[in-house]
Amino acid sequence: MNEILKEDLKNLELILNQVKAEGLEFLDGIDRRPTSVKNREIANCDLEEYGSGALAALAEFKSRFDETIVASTGPRYWGFVTGGSTPAAIAGDWLATVYDQNTQTIKGQGDISANIELETVRLLLQLLGLPDEDYLGGFVTGATMSNFTCLAVARQWLGMQNGRDIAREGVSGTLNVLSAMPHSSSVKSLALLGFGSQNLIKVKVMPGNREAIDLNDLEKQISKLKGQPFILISSGGTVNTVDFDDFEGILRLKDKYHFWWHIDAAFGAFAACAPAYRHLLKGWEEADSITVDCHKWLNVPYENAFFLVKKEHRLLQIASFQNSNAPYLGDPLENFNYLNFLPENSRRLKALPAWFSLKAYGAKGYQDIVESCIARAQELAAFMEEEDAFELLAPVRLNTVCFSLKGEAYKDQVFEYLRVLNDKGVVFMTPTIYDGRQAIRAAFVNWRTTNDDVLIAIDSLRQALKSL
Repeated sequence: MNEILKEDLKNLELILNQVKAEGLEFLDGIDRRPTSVKNREIANCDLEEYGSGALAALAEFKSRFDETIVASTGPRYWGFVTGGSTPAAIAGDWLATVYDQNTQTIKGQGDISANIELETVRLLLQLLGLPDEDYLGGFVTGATMSNFTCLAVARQWLGMQNGRDIAREGVSGTLNVLSAMPHSSSVKSLALLGFGSQNLIKVKVMPGNREAIDLNDLEKQISKLKGQPFILISSGGTVNTVDFDDFEGILRLKDKYHFWWHIDAAFGAFAACAPAYRHLLKGWEEADSITVDCHKWLNVPYENAFFLVKKEHRLLQIASFQNSNAPYLGDPLENFNYLNFLPENSRRLKALPAWFSLKAYGAKGYQDIVESCIARAQELAAFMEEEDAFELLAPVRLNTVCFSLKGEAYKDQVFEYLRVLNDKGVVFMTPTIYDGRQAIRAAFVNWRTTNDDVLIAIDSLRQALKSL
């Protein structure tokens, strides 16, 4: 054994204790760590001949890179839709690294940690109020790969309606996909799957400051297809205003027309945790596939999402992902193996952080997280409505506040104002375009965020106004 490796093995407890100390220092100070840092040049280092060991590497990392690590998992990081890791999720993620399982099979010899994954999917279905006997789920890296997985099975379904096996034969001809406000990850998935990102048939949104699909226009677009099967991508929470499509209305159309119904509910799915908002998802249990992103509102570490596909489409899923040229993997139906049900052949035990957090905090814990985040969003929105300098661009439907600067004179200064705000490092938000206007988004999904954080952010918002 290499001498440095041998020394690290002997000092493993010391190394892990030092890493724990560094981690605790970061977490204990996360509410004081800046949410943004300015780019600074960091000199590249060269690969050493013999290396310096784990403790020396840790010390170098801290001295060179610590100041570049922002509080993206902290209570005032409201950019994108970024959650934070609960204590139990951190424990699960550490153990996932220690155990280092390649999660694939549920029976046989060797690693059978897929049992844990299937149990975690079942727990998530119960959390979200979905029938666990209807869906087959699995863990992937994020919403992009979840959408990709669902749409790959949808693509196979679409081909089969026309007597084609796309997974074997390849993409050819026109594949019809309809949507009103698809997330960029869905559009990216269409590009990766050979649909063509520009071949999406856009449907109008409802009038009256809405981002939800206009069902009348949807039916008009469907009628133009003259009976051809298609895929519908619907929204379980849009990015800017967390608007939800009318799932019950879509269900009525599904009774009349032949299509695959996919719901992108990356973070909006967790509205199901709050009784007052559960109605937003009414009817979603009939969808053919659903995307849910755990590293958002479930508050587990990044690279953690799952997909759901109706079990009735099991053969289409196998046709899309099976390793058909690997007889040593066995029959995909007789011996369940995730290799045949999702894109990655090699993956870690991604479900473990979610399993730990779900078992640690239960349904009530997540109800409290979701309801607290919604309350914080409403508090910020109330400030926007009272303050003369700001304008709320859409009602707060769930956990995201979409706003801009008020007045014609400031319409082109919104992004510059946001730059000044983010540079302060107190709170972080992201830019967007809403109804053709420069706008700002604040998304609340972090379990740590309190009313005090909203007040601190409001003070920073006011201070940044002085730059105008």
